[in-house]
Amino acid sequence: MQTIHVRTHRSDENLPREEQLAWKIAEVAADPVEVIPEVAEMVVNRVIDNAAVAAASITRSAPSSARGQALAHPVSIGGAGSTVFGVDPGRRTSPEWAAWANGVAVRELDFHDTFLAAEYSHPGDNIPPVVAVAQHAAARGVTGRDVIRGIATGYEIQIDLARAISLHAHKIDHVAHLGPSAAAGIGTLLGLPVEVIFQAIGQALHTTTATRQSRKGEISSWKSHAPAFAGKMAVEAVDRAMRGQTSPTPIYEGEDGVIAWLLDGPDAVYHVPLPAPGEAKRAILDSYTKQHSAEYQAQAWIDLARRLHREHPEIADPANVGSVLLKTSHHTHYVIGSGANDPQKYDPAASRETLDHSIPYIFTVALQDGEFDHNTSYDPARAARADTVALWRKVTTVEDPEWTRRYHSLDPKEQAFGGAIEVKLTDGTTFRDEIAVADAHPLGAKPFAREDYIGKFRTLAGPVLEPAEIERFLDVAQRLPALNADELGRLTFTAAPGVLASVPATTGLF
Repeated sequence: MQTIHVRTHRSDENLPREEQLAWKIAEVAADPVEVIPEVAEMVVNRVIDNAAVAAASITRSAPSSARGQALAHPVSIGGAGSTVFGVDPGRRTSPEWAAWANGVAVRELDFHDTFLAAEYSHPGDNIPPVVAVAQHAAARGVTGRDVIRGIATGYEIQIDLARAISLHAHKIDHVAHLGPSAAAGIGTLLGLPVEVIFQAIGQALHTTTATRQSRKGEISSWKSHAPAFAGKMAVEAVDRAMRGQTSPTPIYEGEDGVIAWLLDGPDAVYHVPLPAPGEAKRAILDSYTKQHSAEYQAQAWIDLARRLHREHPEIADPANVGSVLLKTSHHTHYVIGSGANDPQKYDPAASRETLDHSIPYIFTVALQDGEFDHNTSYDPARAARADTVALWRKVTTVEDPEWTRRYHSLDPKEQAFGGAIEVKLTDGTTFRDEIAVADAHPLGAKPFAREDYIGKFRTLAGPVLEPAEIERFLDVAQRLPALNADELGRLTFTAAPGVLASVPATTGLF
């Protein structure tokens, strides 16, 4: 890996484009290096994973709304158009709207892959815009191999930016790394020159910087839309750049740019790791998916709660418990824990989006039920159950410096996203335990493998897809590296008859 040292430059310093971070990212995207087999294998896993969580959310409000918006737009004249999850593949829309609709469906349940470092990310959000453009550009000869390469680039860039540049520290939403990564991935997919990708990256970043209020307090449905918006903006940025339009430059390093005014300020220096020329893009192998539908920092806690449900069922009864203290990392405490000071995290009437960012709620339900389901665990009646509310309000979090250090460790063998638990019982005894990583983590008790991704798809898609459609999609997805241009339109799924019709229609401007 090479390290790019990035700082603010005055306008009169005339920082050459070739020394700007956006140009360096574009060079990585334009590098014709082949994808190594294990990366291609993982790309297929994540395509299946995305489709699984999209299928599970297909009848929910936000994906239904986004789908309606997308289908209100005709196919643009420059290509074959792109498919929308749930809809017959013969019904196409323009690629930016397909990226929008599919991106919302993927993100709705907060149930796909993650990478955590200086910044948080869900790098699977790169897949919808890359696939949408690939389907639209089939006439250009784009193949499954190109899709694999584009997705590998998207993961690489978003993860490398997340390793080095914290956005949340300045209350900037993490999708500000997704806009550039998706633009870079599309650039790789289409084989665009460095100059064009450079301009697209600058535009994508400029249009996708927003505050983190979308993930604070009473969390709204925009949380599902934010990454889809970044993907849509990336598609549009690539289109403009291909037409010769330019972007704010230097977008990161300018004296009125992102670093100077949105991040650490004019005196800051960031050290961004990127693959050297000719070096394979491997970052996807450092990411990890979710076994449970909740914020990633909750995954290990859910697994600990499931274990405690079996081994210590007495602590699921609030009558036996004085207090439950979760000692954990800074992020877990302040973002999804009691350190956020959000009363909504203890409110039984809170939205699903809020509850999946409340570790006190999630831990309580998993402890009492011995499982955590993407639907039933968030049901309003489940949240309002008296014994749950009583125990839930006894659960608090605190930052532990050691767990914070491990959270930020650059050593994958040491990095941890869990913590230690201390339960004080009403009989005066104290119970302690801990967990470092989720069971499905690469270093967990049962790391996810291909059969787990397939199982996740079968489970989540089962209620909304016919059995034959499940098998057809799994066949196409697993053949992704070998798909020809004509087959890319089959990289979607069609809902069973009546499923989409069961969703109340909404109308808007379009």
